[in-house]
Amino acid sequence: MKRILLTTAFAVGALVSSPTHAQFGGITFDPTQSAHAVQQIVQGSQLYTNTVQATRTAISAYNFAHQMMTAPNSYYQQFSSARTFWTALAPSANTYGNSQAWMNSANTGYGAQPAYQRAGIARSMAQLPGYGDLSMPSQQQIAAQGATSDLSDAVNTSSLTNLGTIRANAQQRENDISALEQASRSVNPVDQTEMATLQRINRAMLLQLRTQQETNQMNQDMALQQMIAQKQQQDALKAAFQSAAGYQANYKQNIAPVTNGAANALHY
Repeated sequence: MKRILLTTAFAVGALVSSPTHAQFGGITFDPTQSAHAVQQIVQGSQLYTNTVQATRTAISAYNFAHQMMTAPNSYYQQFSSARTFWTALAPSANTYGNSQAWMNSANTGYGAQPAYQRAGIARSMAQLPGYGDLSMPSQQQIAAQGATSDLSDAVNTSSLTNLGTIRANAQQRENDISALEQASRSVNPVDQTEMATLQRINRAMLLQLRTQQETNQMNQDMALQQMIAQKQQQDALKAAFQSAAGYQANYKQNIAPVTNGAANALHY
């Protein structure tokens, strides 16, 4: 009995003098293992979050597919409209041989300047005879009318070139739109990928930009035509003011002496 008590006391003393720190009934605390456990908990939390997000994405895809399956059949009907591109101008007559070049330019955009001049009255390349002998107001009025004629020819030639170019590109534009339409209706899986769809959207936007650019060009031509018309009105108004301003001086210098002479002659 005495031997058993000594053996037990020796064992307890050895346990107390051990360098390890025993806590809670002999459980050993290891900082390295504890940090590893915390890291596993964080990774597990991230994995759970990713799983929840993947589940929500799958549910959204399922709901979208279900909506497509239950949608009315009219959503999947193909819509199309008739062609609206410009047709080429065809001459109804070329009686004097000077209209064909103008129509060719209106269809292609080439040779607008000679075609325009040939279809109208030729522009005089020199000043009117005796222009230098006129008074300054008279020279200004003639020069203003000459400038209106020159500017009108330039604007009309530019407009003819722009419209002819648009007409020439109309057929290719229609081909591009038809290609987009066919690709949109295609059942080929290659044409139904996300990248293919985005590419078609990009091409459609480029076509819209081209169309808007052509519209802006036509608006600019119309604005220039309006500016020429306003210039003609302003020239006529200014000429009327000049005539009114010079009437008094002209009357005193030329008309009054003749009138007075006639009155004196009648008096005698």
